[in-house]
Amino acid sequence: MSARTAEQGNANDDPHAGSAVLYGGAALEQASHALVLLHGRGASAEDILSLGGALASRLHAAGLALIAPQAAGSSWYPYSFLAPREQNEPWLSSALRLVASLVEGCLGRGIAAERIGVCGFSQGACLGTEFVASNPRRYGALIAFTGGLIGPPGSDLRHAGSLEGMPALFSSGDPDPHVPWQRVEESAAVLGEMGATVEVMRHAGRPHTVLPVEVRAAQAMLQASGF
Repeated sequence: MSARTAEQGNANDDPHAGSAVLYGGAALEQASHALVLLHGRGASAEDILSLGGALASRLHAAGLALIAPQAAGSSWYPYSFLAPREQNEPWLSSALRLVASLVEGCLGRGIAAERIGVCGFSQGACLGTEFVASNPRRYGALIAFTGGLIGPPGSDLRHAGSLEGMPALFSSGDPDPHVPWQRVEESAAVLGEMGATVEVMRHAGRPHTVLPVEVRAAQAMLQASGF
């Protein structure tokens, strides 16, 4: 595992600029595939990097780089993902820019978009889902463990653009204390309309965590996508 620091920016306007980024797996300079890992509220890059290692344990791509940024203050944005978006600014836009910079860094090193996956848990799953929908292209996969698109209940969650068959996994407990099941279904439907190939898993009564069966489902999706 290695760590680097993103380019420093204005902390008031861009609070996640300068965030540490942890790396695992293959060196990015030599990688053929990459998985961007986004931790949940109050968690850490180390936590989600461990989950990335579990996902990678049965994958065939020896050249898989794991990339885990650390949110400023361990939170990507201060309020619920169901709050009015303006309440979560500038943190939300800053977080989306950070994810975009990591993906662009992979592209700049010759890793094709269809070999770049985005995976997150809880707040990180919401961020990853919003990033993919806001920056549509044929990524390798989206794995959203307990998350969905960002916006208040009743808002228009639709995004323009095509995901060109990108595989997407939405897996969550129901009920969940932070992510309503209705939002998971709405998000899956939006990405499906954008051309993603979507799988939805509902775990009745599951606590706010990631179960082994979810890890196996994500591994299978990544394997099918060539990871």
